[in-house]
Amino acid sequence: MLLPALLVTDPDDARAGQAPRTTRDWVVDVLIFVIAVALGVFMYWLTATQHRTPAPVQNVADIVITVLACVGLWWRRRWPVVLAVLCTLGGVVSGYCVGALIAYMFTVAVHRRFTVTAAVAVLGVVTAVPYNMINPDPTTSFAESMTWTVGIIAVVTAWGMLARARRQLVVSLRDRAERAEEEQQLRADQARRAERTRIAREMHDVLAHRISLLSTYAGALEYRKGGTPEEVASAASVIRASAHQALQDLREVIGVLRADSDPGGDPGEPSERPQPTAADLPGLVDESRAAGSRVTFTSGTDLAEVPSAVGRTAYRIVQEGLTNARKHAPGTAVAVEVGGAAGDGLTVEVRNRLPVGAVRSPIPGAGAGLVGMSERATLAGGRLDCGPTTDGDFSLRAWLPWTP
Repeated sequence: MLLPALLVTDPDDARAGQAPRTTRDWVVDVLIFVIAVALGVFMYWLTATQHRTPAPVQNVADIVITVLACVGLWWRRRWPVVLAVLCTLGGVVSGYCVGALIAYMFTVAVHRRFTVTAAVAVLGVVTAVPYNMINPDPTTSFAESMTWTVGIIAVVTAWGMLARARRQLVVSLRDRAERAEEEQQLRADQARRAERTRIAREMHDVLAHRISLLSTYAGALEYRKGGTPEEVASAASVIRASAHQALQDLREVIGVLRADSDPGGDPGEPSERPQPTAADLPGLVDESRAAGSRVTFTSGTDLAEVPSAVGRTAYRIVQEGLTNARKHAPGTAVAVEVGGAAGDGLTVEVRNRLPVGAVRSPIPGAGAGLVGMSERATLAGGRLDCGPTTDGDFSLRAWLPWTP
């Protein structure tokens, strides 16, 4: 049961010994090999000077085991546990391989879990008992020899575990730094995607409004064939101005997209024109009136006092409501009402009569306008309701928080 447990590899070191040696690895391995051989020669000399040379057969076995243990050091990174166990078992009859055995135990402590390291250390202590009994040291007692053995094994094991803990800390810090960098990159990507989504929403709101105005003007020219040249010229001038404005809006949106995708752009350079606010609502209504829509505007609050973020959302909701009215209920009267106060919230409503019968809009749409407006209101902390009313109108009503 012991050996299979010792052979379990730590997941952190699954590839230990498989990578090619670096220059540092070669220097360390050569140094450890030289030290192990030197300790083996020293132990042989010490045994000879103390006149404790074992029997010839045991002496030859001792030398062979030591040579094999030192040669095996070149593969200690790949099979540290197996070589440590074999060297420990060979230590029952060999005292010259102490240098190699220390290197193996240190390698196991560095590259394996605590349970495996402790098992190898215990095996080293257990095998030291018969060795000290077979080869007693005349200058020390059995208890003193075992104390020295246990102390050396404990120091080597603790040293290796400390090196392992330090290495794991370095790896953990490196992984944490890489993960933080990846998370930062992910947050940057998410921010870019969110910005692109916002730009796409702005493109839908602005261009849908402009194009619906163009369609209204063009329809008026188509059905008023008997208009005077002055009227035709005036309508064509309005169409040209609206088309120019639509192209300008599209150019600005594309410029924002290019600036957002260009990492070398100037971050201090403004990438878009100032966003509309609640104070721009009268101008939006006048623009629709100029296109021939019958729009009434009522405001029960000072639009200049509305916060810019709330006002921008209110502007886009009214813009979408007017665009939908031109698409799905052309020719009907539209009422825009804005009211509220700081602390109570801002209420925005766009109401128009439902058309009689089915209306086929000449203006194509993606069907995502109301969904986008609902998302805008939700992100602003408010809510949006839309649908037919009991008196035959279609109402687009939104409430937005307005903190004082």
